[in-house]
Amino acid sequence: MTEISVPDLSLIVLVGASGSGKSTFAATHFGAFETVSSDFCRGLVSNDENSQEATADAFDLLAYIVGKRLDAGLLTVVDATNVQPHARKSLAELARAHDVLPVAVVLDVGEDVCLTRNAARADRSLPAHVVRRQREQLRRSLRGLGREGFRDVHVLHSAEEVEATTIVRHPLRSDRRTELGPFDVIGDVHGCRSELESLLVTLGYTLVHDDAGRPVDAVPPEGRRAVFLGDLVDRGPDSPGVLRLVMGIVAAGHALAVPGNHENKLVRALDGRKVQVSHGLAETLAQLAEEPEEFRRDVRAFCDGLVAHLVLDEGRLVVAHAGLKEAYHGRASGRVRSFALYGETTGETDEFGLPVRYPWAEDYRGRATVLYGHTPTPVAHWVNNTMCLDTGVVFGGHLSALRYPEREVVQVPAERVWYEPVKPFPVAGSEAGVAVAESGGNRTPDLLDVTDVLGKRVVETRTHGRVGIAAENAAGALEVMSRFALDPRWLLYLPPTMSPCATSSRDGLLEHPAEAFAQLRADGVDQAVCEEKHMGSRAVVLVCRDQETASSRFSIPEGMTGVVHTRTGRSFLDDARTEELLRWLRSAADAAGTWKTAGVDGGESGWLLFDCELMPWSLKAEPLLREQYASVGAAARSALPAAVRTLETAERAGLPVGDLLARTRSRATNAEGFADAYRRYAWAVDGLDGVRLAPFQLLAAEGSTFHDRDHLWHLGVVDELVAADTSGLLQATRRLVVDLDDEGSVAAGTAWWEELTGAGGEGMVVKPVANLVRGRRGLVQPGIKVRGREYLRIIYGPDYTEPEHLARLRERGLGRKRSLALREYALGIEALERFRDDEPLWRVHEAVFAVLALESEPVDPRL
Repeated sequence: MTEISVPDLSLIVLVGASGSGKSTFAATHFGAFETVSSDFCRGLVSNDENSQEATADAFDLLAYIVGKRLDAGLLTVVDATNVQPHARKSLAELARAHDVLPVAVVLDVGEDVCLTRNAARADRSLPAHVVRRQREQLRRSLRGLGREGFRDVHVLHSAEEVEATTIVRHPLRSDRRTELGPFDVIGDVHGCRSELESLLVTLGYTLVHDDAGRPVDAVPPEGRRAVFLGDLVDRGPDSPGVLRLVMGIVAAGHALAVPGNHENKLVRALDGRKVQVSHGLAETLAQLAEEPEEFRRDVRAFCDGLVAHLVLDEGRLVVAHAGLKEAYHGRASGRVRSFALYGETTGETDEFGLPVRYPWAEDYRGRATVLYGHTPTPVAHWVNNTMCLDTGVVFGGHLSALRYPEREVVQVPAERVWYEPVKPFPVAGSEAGVAVAESGGNRTPDLLDVTDVLGKRVVETRTHGRVGIAAENAAGALEVMSRFALDPRWLLYLPPTMSPCATSSRDGLLEHPAEAFAQLRADGVDQAVCEEKHMGSRAVVLVCRDQETASSRFSIPEGMTGVVHTRTGRSFLDDARTEELLRWLRSAADAAGTWKTAGVDGGESGWLLFDCELMPWSLKAEPLLREQYASVGAAARSALPAAVRTLETAERAGLPVGDLLARTRSRATNAEGFADAYRRYAWAVDGLDGVRLAPFQLLAAEGSTFHDRDHLWHLGVVDELVAADTSGLLQATRRLVVDLDDEGSVAAGTAWWEELTGAGGEGMVVKPVANLVRGRRGLVQPGIKVRGREYLRIIYGPDYTEPEHLARLRERGLGRKRSLALREYALGIEALERFRDDEPLWRVHEAVFAVLALESEPVDPRL
């Protein structure tokens, strides 16, 4: 029995003459889709698997298919003779281009076996001299396969050995996805043993010493493991001590490690190869010279055996000394190793003679968190879900670790400047042994890329699965976002559209609460809250407690402490009025203790995000009211009374105009109702005098989102704000709780709606009390609007209540609107949770932008 072990991700090239059994071998050991056959590709391009004229096209197709599979990270087998060096060369190059390992499996069976098998094939007639030539080419190739770039070469010398072979797949050495953590990831140590000991103790590890009193292990807190990011050696005072400790921790199973460029250079120096003895290597070699030969051998073996990068925690964490872009995660090639050790340079040098490194992290869009070191930075901060943990301990900075998945930075300061850097290193102050908890999130402005949002996209949401965005919708949203919206760093959330209730069949009505109550009851909701629908515009308000929070958390310019924006991300007010509104809201939050209410673990939040209604509607829609509604109303109220008088005169004269007169009188009454309806949405304002803000939901605060709190909690928070407000700016939202299984409670909810709309109100929104609810059919509508009969004149026109128009409107389709409401709701929650989890700005903006893009879907805007 012969066992061949192959990497899970590899390109396996079968090599053998025609008739050697390659296709049978592939079918036995690999999946139907894992094997790409040259014969099958000939058939695809020519309808004839034996057509030699189609060979060039067939191999072009084969290379394309193989490339696509390797792009997707799939093991792929090439079934072709591959006995000629040029054929194998193109496949080895294809493997290198996709950073996977090429493996050759050679079926070197006897010539007589190949001839016998070919003779038995009815579908092919292959001359014996062709098989002999292929066998000769194969034998000449055997010794050179390794030099051609094949990482592993397996030669099977007989048909019996081929038949007795088994294939075993193994993960790449970098694939440690089964290691789930939690981890303490430690940045560049550079020979600073004392600081490393202090950091491990601060992290809760217990040091273990040998008989000579030297630390040789560190026992972690229950369940945790350390991960070292390389550059353990050089420049510092005790590289052997650092190596002894780290090697012991790794050997005990308490830590993992990746190599740094300094370990790579040390191995070459210990091997006696010619290297430039600089950047602290001379000091390390001198220190190691004082150690026993056995220790130096152990050091060499340890450093040489480290894998350039590791993929951990089911692929959610990647560690590499210099970082790693997403295309290289879990791949294996020389350029992957080089990037992991050295990063990528632009080819330029700075004024200190140091290479200018390409800022790969600014372009990173991967899902995995990447932790790295290599390039010292005074403060560890997040950039697009990556963090550099080299904080220059050897230069007098700090030795840093990140607790993962907690995303908490822990630091100890350097005991002194151990090595003067070529480039001046700015040191950030910190008390010794203090754990610095940084909530993580991308404090420096992230760069957004238009490719993050353009084209057909799919956004993954936690509450509603995958949400697709059409390319044409994304283009429309980009126009709005780039020309009119606020800076994306301020846009954490865009409110979703709201689903109307099912169409009512009641006389003269298009909408009625009974349909909303029935819909929620059918979804398994037993209690609803009816909230008054204010006569204003949907607004999102982000208010910071102070300028410092605004600047540090949101990068808001000096003088701004928050934003007030529309459903499309546009600012409602000029800067002066915005700040005045925020000042009053902040004052109410101070008095009501809302910062503490929204805080985590007994603390206080530095900012609050509210979903609100801003009144009057004319504050945003004055041009629409003046140019459309008012002009229509004025024309109708001018023309129709005159028409009524004329028709009344004609009727008195005996003309048969009774039906026309009745219709005209009805239209005149409708016109008056239309004017009365839109007038309620407009009143004079002077600065903020006359402006009203009605918050109805606290969306998020530092470290928290609140869609898991029921609506009564949210309304209670708002009630406290309104009670504490001394400006008269804030307005409460009236509400009524309805038990959907109690007929009396449902009747009371209906009567309340009739009271609201009878007094000229817009209507109400019916929501599950529990807020986010999953029902029998999935996510339940978060809010169903039930608008009043007179308000709907503004939406559908003055005469919509006429029987012929009402009959037509009752045919309105609600399916797409309801779907849109759920998708936008899920995207809004996703954006908030990504921000809460300190994901990079592009990830937050991806979901926010998608809400705006969905608004371009062809859905009747009147619904």
